Amino acid sequence: MAEEERRDIVIEHPNRKKPAAKVTKLIVILLLLVSVALMAFVTFGGWSALEGAKPLLIGYMVIYLILAFYCARWTRGTLPLAAALGIILLIFAAIAGPEWFARDKTGYTDPAVDSGVLGLVTLLLVPVQFLLIAFSMRGFAQDWHVEVERPRDAGPAPA
Repeated sequence: MAEEERRDIVIEHPNRKKPAAKVTKLIVILLLLVSVALMAFVTFGGWSALEGAKPLLIGYMVIYLILAFYCARWTRGTLPLAAALGIILLIFAAIAGPEWFARDKTGYTDPAVDSGVLGLVTLLLVPVQFLLIAFSMRGFAQDWHVEVERPRDAGPAPA
């Protein structure tokens, strides 16, 4: 009897149909992908100068790509995790950015890309992460996770 009742119920997510939620999701995905592109530029442009940060940056890029994929599928937990990781990356970028500019002294390895450009790209990560945090929290406040049960034969839900 319980199995029969379950088949007659449809679960809907009404907040995901709103234009504001769709735009927020698109912006969060875009910011995650822009972050990956910036990190890839710094990673591969400064490969010879990066010492212990290579695995961390590659791990961050992989995690951000996974978050973008799951955000596109409206998966729960993606937004707070993206915001938390964005805070950590913002701190790393704010500290590491000026250090790229200080590489004009003797004894430093010259990266493939000019260290001033790498510093600028690293500092560009700061506003991108700030926007990622803001839009992730905006999406979290839009209650994408809310589920509404309705009978299957009741027709489409009102908009």
